[in-house]
Amino acid sequence: MFIEEKHNYKSFEPKLYLSSPTMHGEELLYMKDAFDKNWMTTIGENIDATEEILQKKIGVNYGVGLCTGTSALHMAMKLAGVKPGDKVFCSDLTFAATVNPVVYEGATPVFIDSEYDTWNMDPTALRKAFEIYPDVKVIVLAHLYGTPAKLDEIQKIADEHGAIIIEDAAESLGATYKGKQTGSFGRFGCISFNGNKIITGTSGGMLLTNEEWAAKKVKKWSTQSRDDAPWYQHEELGYNYRMSNVIAGVVRGQLPYLEEHIAQKKAIYERYKEGFKDLPVTMNPFDSENSEPNYWLSCLLIDNEGMCRYAQSENFAAFTQEHHKSCPTEILEAMLKYKAEGRPIWKPMHMQPIYRNHPFVTREGSGRDISDAYLPGEKKGKDGRPLDVGADIFRRGLCLPSDNKLTPQQQDILIDIVRNCFE
Repeated sequence: MFIEEKHNYKSFEPKLYLSSPTMHGEELLYMKDAFDKNWMTTIGENIDATEEILQKKIGVNYGVGLCTGTSALHMAMKLAGVKPGDKVFCSDLTFAATVNPVVYEGATPVFIDSEYDTWNMDPTALRKAFEIYPDVKVIVLAHLYGTPAKLDEIQKIADEHGAIIIEDAAESLGATYKGKQTGSFGRFGCISFNGNKIITGTSGGMLLTNEEWAAKKVKKWSTQSRDDAPWYQHEELGYNYRMSNVIAGVVRGQLPYLEEHIAQKKAIYERYKEGFKDLPVTMNPFDSENSEPNYWLSCLLIDNEGMCRYAQSENFAAFTQEHHKSCPTEILEAMLKYKAEGRPIWKPMHMQPIYRNHPFVTREGSGRDISDAYLPGEKKGKDGRPLDVGADIFRRGLCLPSDNKLTPQQQDILIDIVRNCFE
């Protein structure tokens, strides 16, 4: 390819990852403490301390440590009373883990399109969805890539219809909206400590709530619903979802560094933004007046006029090189040659083979005919902007290497690699 012919870059050694764990040392001390005290189980000081720290940090009354963020979302569905045959409004531009727990309970996800201001659930589309499905009582809202959604508007719509919000804050730990932490707005909030998150335990998650009954219920459900009896007795279905005391030790050791990690991620975002300022691209946006992201991933959206000829099938993408234009696949392939890991934007849920027959709502109503009959960004609404916003962002966007160990020198090379794609 032309980049190799014109530039004498060397491959990154070691490989640059999208977002890898950053350890500090305290994690090992807490893990060793669990080992030394033989609390290699799902109870112990690390779990208690981690729950207490996060309750105070996020501003909720209760936090229940669980084995994954997905298990926290599943527990939230059960707390919300989601049952077979129900419909649940869900963010469309997100990872499948946001949506799958709805299906675990036999309900049907109804996907709500995104908006360009934050890439999150569009309040206008949500309002339209309630016109179509007025009986829905649960909204699952994700904060994409660590950027808070338009929480005031979405909460107002939910209140008007007597619906509750379950916040998927898996990607947004430490992000704030009007000074308040994400994960504390919904009736139930869920966070993740997966290995790529801004705070990691290698795995793990937490259910957040202000309601004592809910916390008690999740603690019971997550430990196989064992009853208070001198023998193993069970009156309801249980799950093996409780967090390990060892994993909690890793999270406990990580938590003092949350603000440091956010500051590092923010510096990476701003360095990319400055490096790309004269290219036909924009960074993933946020509401600077009301919110402060945690900058978990820095993402790039190529302007329509900056896109080269580009086509996507179900499992493949192809492009034609053009002067002063590029596309996500070209940029990702260029970075990968030098052992730098980027990723496509999440493929919207309504485009996923498993969910393509589920309802999908845009700001102008049912959008299923749009996604079936038009290329992303091709169908325009009454305001002249594309409908199926999530599909358009997916087509034109990519996630850049955002590891908080990324050095300015490494990032300068990455910026140069991207810029050369537009030569």
